[in-house]
Amino acid sequence: MEPHGRDILIHEHWPINYGEVRAPGNLQLDEVDLAIDEIRSMIEDGGRTIVDLSCGGLSPDPEGLRTVADQTTSHIVMGCGYYVDEYQCEANRSRTVDSFAAEMIDQVLEGAWGTDVRAGIIGEIGCQSPWTELEMDVMDAAVIAMQETGAALSIHPGRHHDQPQEVANFLIDRGVEMARVVMSHIDRTIFDADRLFRLADTGIVIEFDLFGMENSYYKWNPAVDMPNDAVRLRDIRMLLDRGHTGQVAISHDICYRSRLRRYGGHGYGHIFRNVIPYMKRRGFSNNEIDEIIIATPRRLLTFS
Repeated sequence: MEPHGRDILIHEHWPINYGEVRAPGNLQLDEVDLAIDEIRSMIEDGGRTIVDLSCGGLSPDPEGLRTVADQTTSHIVMGCGYYVDEYQCEANRSRTVDSFAAEMIDQVLEGAWGTDVRAGIIGEIGCQSPWTELEMDVMDAAVIAMQETGAALSIHPGRHHDQPQEVANFLIDRGVEMARVVMSHIDRTIFDADRLFRLADTGIVIEFDLFGMENSYYKWNPAVDMPNDAVRLRDIRMLLDRGHTGQVAISHDICYRSRLRRYGGHGYGHIFRNVIPYMKRRGFSNNEIDEIIIATPRRLLTFS
């Protein structure tokens, strides 16, 4: 997740937060009835499954997710673990790697955050650049939990273009099966083919998860130009042509109200409604689309 508002640049020096204009309380996705309506809309567009990565520090709501799944007949996969350093409670700073690992294992096998709702994936585990000691401890714990439970691992990398590789190397050093790891937010982090290909060569799954965000201005790193959906698909095409089939995942990373349909956004169905037809117009085969939309997520969400 990227817990920040969507920005529109209305003047060279005056970025205005779109969410503050259209959806007060933009960073709070805490209304079960709203989620039910939005996911029913996604189902009408052809979607069926949502992965919710609101892990520790992001106010996870296991019972709310269960209600949404029951009311919509959708499949919701819940994450676990902890987000970036400043979102963690003070008590976590004195915890051991083993205590974090035991908690994540329980979240997968028994139930998370005081409920019997079990996580189906570990993450998204939060990292920053520079990477903090606490975040490294949580990542070490996530590796233990991953190896103990067979669950896949999702990572939120820091915004520096070399941090995804830093984290990947960290995992390789610990013997992690890289095909079971998703590196998120690549479309706001890596903007050159050399870095992208070097990361892909580790065997990790590369996730372009900001589909639907078409504005180039990125408040959290104004030095970069954010891609639009067309550029995301060009990068994916490069990866597939280089032989990285099965290493691409896509998503919307919706974490604020202004991207929901009720508030004028594209909603959870954007990929099904708009992106897949666009992929077909750009020459992606049905097999390639099915690999990205169905086979790769199914593999990652099945315990090894």
